[in-house]
Amino acid sequence: MPNRCEWATTQGMIAYHDEEWGVPVHDDRLLFEFLILEGAQAGLSWETILKKRENYRKLFDDFDAVKISRYTKRKIDKLLTNAGIVRNRLKVESTVSNAKAFLKLQNELGSFDAYLWDFVDGRPLQGARKSMSDIPASTPESEALSKDLKRRSFRFVGPTICYAFMQAVGMVNDHTVDCFRHQQVQSL
Repeated sequence: MPNRCEWATTQGMIAYHDEEWGVPVHDDRLLFEFLILEGAQAGLSWETILKKRENYRKLFDDFDAVKISRYTKRKIDKLLTNAGIVRNRLKVESTVSNAKAFLKLQNELGSFDAYLWDFVDGRPLQGARKSMSDIPASTPESEALSKDLKRRSFRFVGPTICYAFMQAVGMVNDHTVDCFRHQQVQSL
């Protein structure tokens, strides 16, 4: 049994930890998905979101920002009746407004990927955390990203959400040094 980060304890979390968490992502659609899911997670466990992830993909048109940006109040109201997602009006509405902000940013800068990775100079930040208690809730980089996303009209993008997002999409390698994935992710 390989040594993992201490939060990976259930089957779903182990699979996520071993296959996705910390792996650098450069696909705009997947980056948008993670941004939305991290915002939906606010106040909840990541495991809750993972269990609902396929429902999110289905109900939110596989995170197609163009389609989501066109959602009407009627569509939002319908989404809020589905227990397959987090039924929080502010979070669902923010998905629509974030899709609009995302498209505007893409149009302005060419890609969301290039924009995001500029906050870490194009390379993942390599943590050397000995335990989960060594991992901060936010960093200067996540604070800068949060501030700029908010300036660009994104919602549910506080510094803590941004840091969790950065960890998820591999902008930061926060696997603890004793975790078998730390070295693997570091070499990506």
